[in-house]
Amino acid sequence: MKVLLTGAAGFVGYHAARRFLDRGDEVLGLDNLNDYYAVKLKQDRLQQIESHKGFRFRELDVARRDLGDAIGPEGADVDVIVHLAAQAGVRYSVTNPYAYVDANVTGQVALFELAGQLPKRPPLVYASSSSVYGANDKVPFAETDRTDSPVSIYAATKKAGELLAHVYADMHGIHSTGLRLFTVYGRYGRPDMAPWLFTDAILQGKPISVFNNGEMQRDFTHVSDIVAGVVAAADRIVAKPDETAPVYNLGNNAPVKLLDFIAAIEKAAGREAIMEMKPKPAGDVLRTFADITLAERDLGFQPKIALEDGMADFVDWFRTYNRS
Repeated sequence: MKVLLTGAAGFVGYHAARRFLDRGDEVLGLDNLNDYYAVKLKQDRLQQIESHKGFRFRELDVARRDLGDAIGPEGADVDVIVHLAAQAGVRYSVTNPYAYVDANVTGQVALFELAGQLPKRPPLVYASSSSVYGANDKVPFAETDRTDSPVSIYAATKKAGELLAHVYADMHGIHSTGLRLFTVYGRYGRPDMAPWLFTDAILQGKPISVFNNGEMQRDFTHVSDIVAGVVAAADRIVAKPDETAPVYNLGNNAPVKLLDFIAAIEKAAGREAIMEMKPKPAGDVLRTFADITLAERDLGFQPKIALEDGMADFVDWFRTYNRS
């Protein structure tokens, strides 16, 4: 299978590329290598896969309107588009809304337009987010729940992406499925997320900011489990486009209290955290909790990595990576 993978230098994109390549697929990776966080981390991810014979990389912004022309004949025979490129981060969207509209809305349109232009009219698997559920009181979150009350610009752009997918299916017959990802963590994770921020501070003996007195819960999901779901969704939509759901939850189905998450890092690091309690930031939700019944049925999705094991592995990697 030939995969056009956007966000190939990103956290989930890098791990997805490795999984596709390791099983023998070809991957044409796209990424604009923007500086939302350290470009070196993105380059380091790419370095792990650029020597693979099945991998080719193009530094391109997926939100450009001439994306098909920019890719050229390399993209002519792709079987599936896995669209993971996005402007991430809930809190950053409060002060930089246009970055999210450009990357997450215009970029979504550009990828669907590209699919319509390519000879095979390939289906899309694209990254949505658990953020679309907003401040949903019903748990666990199911794909059938209402998602029309987002509480951040980021969440609104991700919901817009799902609506655009519906339009392109209805008007142009382009098959797609969105993956609502729940708090992904693991090696080569993003430095703006809690696993990196907390690990870095704890190892250095610096204080960490604990919001809402720690009264928050997240469905932390290891990146290897997420990637298993991404690959399974790509396989299914290529084989059974008419039997693939419009969206799937990919989460651990086991929310963890923030203080328990911190305790897992403390155990792995062998140090206690210095905690500074702060109010809940605008746009943050109190909890996320994935109902994964649909993904279990269609994708064989079953998370395997326990948080304590996953964070121990992350802390080990973090120590090594930051010594290099």
